[in-house]
Amino acid sequence: MKKIFPVFLFVLLFCFPFQSIAAERVYLDISSSKTRKINIAVPWFTNQDLPGTPQNFGSELADTLAKALQFHGIISIYPTSEYGGKQNVDLKNRGVDYSVIGTYKISANIVRFEIRLLDVASGSMITGKSYQGERSLVDQMIFKFCDDVIYELTGKRGIASTQIAFVTNSLKAKELFVTDILGRKIRQVTRHKNLVVSPRFTPDHTHIAYTSFHKGNQSLYITDLRQSKTTRALSRRKGMNLAPAWSPDGKNFILTLSNEGNPDLYMLDRTGNIIQQLTRNTGISVSASYAPNGRQFVFVSDRSGKPQIYLYDLPTGRTQRITFDQYENSEPSWSPVENLIVYTSLREGVYQLCTIKPEADAVPTQVTQDLSHHESPSWSPDGNQIIFSKKDGKENKIYGIMKNGSYQRRLFDFPGSQTYPQWAYNY
Repeated sequence: MKKIFPVFLFVLLFCFPFQSIAAERVYLDISSSKTRKINIAVPWFTNQDLPGTPQNFGSELADTLAKALQFHGIISIYPTSEYGGKQNVDLKNRGVDYSVIGTYKISANIVRFEIRLLDVASGSMITGKSYQGERSLVDQMIFKFCDDVIYELTGKRGIASTQIAFVTNSLKAKELFVTDILGRKIRQVTRHKNLVVSPRFTPDHTHIAYTSFHKGNQSLYITDLRQSKTTRALSRRKGMNLAPAWSPDGKNFILTLSNEGNPDLYMLDRTGNIIQQLTRNTGISVSASYAPNGRQFVFVSDRSGKPQIYLYDLPTGRTQRITFDQYENSEPSWSPVENLIVYTSLREGVYQLCTIKPEADAVPTQVTQDLSHHESPSWSPDGNQIIFSKKDGKENKIYGIMKNGSYQRRLFDFPGSQTYPQWAYNY
């Protein structure tokens, strides 16, 4: 993989809305499995200096926006092959709901866009934006408009401008990388030339913590993603320092430590000092994940024999088991927006993804069905999708799926195996 400078540190030099329809809108329920996908046409962008001449750059811009919109799982893109990618085609009788009309102008190394979302039936403009920035920031500007479109249609923030972290073995060692949603701009975070596991973004998305074995111990480190090489150790205690779960306010995190012998959960402050031991000699306790309210978390323990998922209430210290089937259940991840937990369940020899509410007598829902291993699930920042590492031939690849089990697809074509995906908004 090619090393590049951090792609998420950019300045949008110029962004303002043309106008938006003031009338109250009816938003799409993107969580419903019965919702019809919105059909959007994205004609090729036109060069303002050469309006009648198709340009490769204009078709590339439209393709980027179309892929970012489709990534959300609620939009289908009307093929440009059906209308030649032209902006002046009548789309009213083609089943198209909306169209995006974009123009651009290039001056030296600066690109300026004017982009509008139009209602095809009425011809009215839903929203329009203007962006200006260096050519290297084109994708970020396109992603920003995509997120604006998603907001206009759903009332919720889009996820085009998010970042995905993962561990890959493509460099003959397991190193940590961060990428955009389309896998175009990749940043290598670690260069330990060893084994890195369990990355976790901080709640403000500016740092990422992970466990590395490069010093001969499973120690915990944290890297400032806003800087080039700002990494420091958070916990180098003997034994395991594994899988940090950050509190929603970012002031502390829960970590599995085994320096006292048994792998137990501890709460640490931002500098790595122990605040409190949370579990004590009741089997192995790992994989904590905070609730959005910061008062509870889930974790995995084998205290009952097989690994199962437990709920811990911080104000009272009470622990409650929430998975009771005969399967091995592990790797819980709490949705950032609701009381729903995704986890890995070993069913008939295959690791499947399931969701469950953190309630007594809750019934799990199996999300995946195919006979490949699905591991290390992580929620999208908007809580609508789940990414995970899936066995794909001899290697593991990063896949995404809607939380209702639809739209499963492979996200990236990176070399080697990719594991431990994590998803966060950009900083």
